[in-house]
Amino acid sequence: MTINCDKDIKDLKVLISEEEIKEKLKVLANDIETIFPRDEEIYAICVLKGSVMFCSDLVKYIHRPVQMEFIRISSYGNETKSTNNLQAIDLTLPNLNDKNVLIVEDIIDTGLTARFLTDLFKIKHLPKKLAFVTLLNKKCARQVDIEPDLYGFEVDDKFVVGYGLDYKGYFRNLPYIGYFPA
Repeated sequence: MTINCDKDIKDLKVLISEEEIKEKLKVLANDIETIFPRDEEIYAICVLKGSVMFCSDLVKYIHRPVQMEFIRISSYGNETKSTNNLQAIDLTLPNLNDKNVLIVEDIIDTGLTARFLTDLFKIKHLPKKLAFVTLLNKKCARQVDIEPDLYGFEVDDKFVVGYGLDYKGYFRNLPYIGYFPA
């Protein structure tokens, strides 16, 4: 079998274990419950493709009605650093006016995608309450002044893969977050 990836999984080092992720999901879900008005539904907006595992696992721990919607944006392409060129591939959503909206992202690094999405939702969708959660927060790469409302783990300047995050489409299926040493 031929693989189109120039990285080998045997070189991958575990940064955040599957168990650590599972525990953090419970904490984040509990925190999300406190952000939004009690007993009201939440629209979880999953930013594809990277946050699909995080979002689907996270909403399992939210104990109220959750509507899941999906949008697709890309800023990496096949690179290991953000290209700073956002591609809005699919932003089709239902009417979210006066709804509780939770944007679910895999990683915030430059902050450009987070800023774009936050502005988009505030201007176009007019939510009742808007919150942003990300699994990974890479503050060291920030180019714009933005912080998520909630995040799972802060990471330094490593290119990370696993648990939805990829390199050239590979490694998304790993149940943990890993990195390739320099």
